[in-house]
Amino acid sequence: MRFDYAALFGLILGTGAIIVGNLIEGGNTSHLLQGAAAAIVFGGTFGATLLSSSFPDVKRAIKCLPMILRPVSHDPEKIIEEVIALLVKARKLGLIALQPEILKIENAFMQKGLNLVVDGMNPAMIRDILSQEIATYEETMKQASRVYESAGGFAPTIGILGAVLGLINVMKNVTDPSKIGGGIAVAFVATIYGVGSANLIFIPLAKKIINRMQEEVFIRELIIEGILGIESGVNPYFLRTRLNAFLTDREPQA
Repeated sequence: MRFDYAALFGLILGTGAIIVGNLIEGGNTSHLLQGAAAAIVFGGTFGATLLSSSFPDVKRAIKCLPMILRPVSHDPEKIIEEVIALLVKARKLGLIALQPEILKIENAFMQKGLNLVVDGMNPAMIRDILSQEIATYEETMKQASRVYESAGGFAPTIGILGAVLGLINVMKNVTDPSKIGGGIAVAFVATIYGVGSANLIFIPLAKKIINRMQEEVFIRELIIEGILGIESGVNPYFLRTRLNAFLTDREPQA
């Protein structure tokens, strides 16, 4: 299983830069750890996100988290080789001979498409079924992405709300100057939590999910063309050339 070290490094670099910068300016990391501020910002953000989305959408968004650190594992060049091998066998022995080979294929989307071919479904219907599955997958992933986008929009505002609440408490102690400075510092930690979580976590997560979705959609579109080529029994050289056109100017994903 590949691992996206860039995503992990980006998260560590982003948060680490803020902590180090705070220390350079003479700050204390203990001042950044405020339970009340965390409860207000993250609890409020989660509540607002639930209100704007649905619980199934939030659960789906949480389930998408592992894919952030694990890129799409399908190798397009390997898929092309599998398709060509299946095409050659189908041209020699017929489509029914592919049934034993289908069970060996790891990609579930490719398995489904080949089963449709072996079952004798016409090409137009095969394309419609598989394209609809892609569209459903895209919509599911976009819903998950929107959950994090919503959280990224709510968090800074709720952080400001937390700061205002903290300042209200500071004003209660206005007669005691010794408590004002520390109280204000604590109050603004909520703003740091809100703005920081939005720009370092929630919004990047939303964009990363969309990037992962686009990688998977690319693989599935490649598979559709390969499956339709197998169904029609085209020349292997022609199909290889057509599928290789998908890889033109495409850089390998991390």
